[in-house]
Amino acid sequence: MKRVFMYKISAIFVTAFALLVVTSHAIAQSEAEKTYKTKCVACHAADGSGSEVGKKLGAHDFHFSDVQGETDADLGQIIAKGKNKMPAYEKSLKPDDIKGLVAYVRGLEKK
Repeated sequence: MKRVFMYKISAIFVTAFALLVVTSHAIAQSEAEKTYKTKCVACHAADGSGSEVGKKLGAHDFHFSDVQGETDADLGQIIAKGKNKMPAYEKSLKPDDIKGLVAYVRGLEKK
């Protein structure tokens, strides 16, 4: 009887932990998507291909190998410090926000 009870408690704990992990990942993705739409979409377009304005300013298509070949640290540095005509966001975004944007940009390659 005690063994069955412990098994049920363990199953509940594992299920609750898995739900917490999935939910926190979805919230983080949602926050990165909101940040992208607020700060990036005007130049980089919703799909990362580059808007007309962005292309005129030299924005890169996130699907291309020159962007996807960059390390996460390099992309984070570009977001933080800016590059060419892209503004720096290190003063307006937290490091975790920048990491979230890097992951979001990586995900745009697959779309």
